Amino acid sequence: MAAVGIIRIADDFWNVRGSFKIAGLVDIGTHISLIRLANGKFLFLDSYTLSDSQLEEIEAITGGDKKIEAILNLHPFHTVHVQNMHERFPKAKLFGTARHLSKFPALPWQELRTEQPKLHAKFADDLQFSVPAGVDFISANENVHFSSVLALHAASQTIHVDDTLMYIRLPMPLPWLGFPDALSFHPTLSSALQQRAGAAQDFRHWAEQLIDTWGDAKHLCAAHSAHFAGSKKHPLRARLRKALDKVRGTLRRHQGKFG
Repeated sequence: MAAVGIIRIADDFWNVRGSFKIAGLVDIGTHISLIRLANGKFLFLDSYTLSDSQLEEIEAITGGDKKIEAILNLHPFHTVHVQNMHERFPKAKLFGTARHLSKFPALPWQELRTEQPKLHAKFADDLQFSVPAGVDFISANENVHFSSVLALHAASQTIHVDDTLMYIRLPMPLPWLGFPDALSFHPTLSSALQQRAGAAQDFRHWAEQLIDTWGDAKHLCAAHSAHFAGSKKHPLRARLRKALDKVRGTLRRHQGKFG
């Protein structure tokens, strides 16, 4: 998956599909999003080393770096491009998770972290946030990248999500799947669930609440896959429900072991 231009999702929301290679060979892709806020300024969700052509396009959209208010890094293990992003947009307020702050202590981080409710309240005029429950937000196992801060841009009804949800657009519809695409939770869920009583129930409740409150969103931009555009025929709510149904066995097994 090679880096591409900027995709205009809605009037105030743009998504950049980037390149990220595992071991320098397999390109699983990555992304960032650009949002125009109600106050006329802009912010980025996540970080990426933008190409010259992408930077030119962003400048044309924003009218220059001075209009970019903030960079919100939402996934604790997405750190490769953080420093470059700050160097390219040094005037933007830099926010990150606890892991971002510990990994790059020399960067001028804002005090609020992106997983904290106080930050969510700060940007509540434009964005809603959701942090998965029942799982480790920052896993001790650095290969477990399940959890991230999900963001919903209310004006465009667009969800920006990193590894927590994965979306795959199939080359052709497969009748036995029932959908021409597939949305699923990241396969590391079983490793991410906290080893305590109630963790599986907490995650299930969080997922149910996400479906109830965000299920009518029109778009979903996922990090290592593609952009989903919902419709009456193919609603996001149905895909989120199917994604939860697919992990019920994982949750049952965890509950049977830990309570």
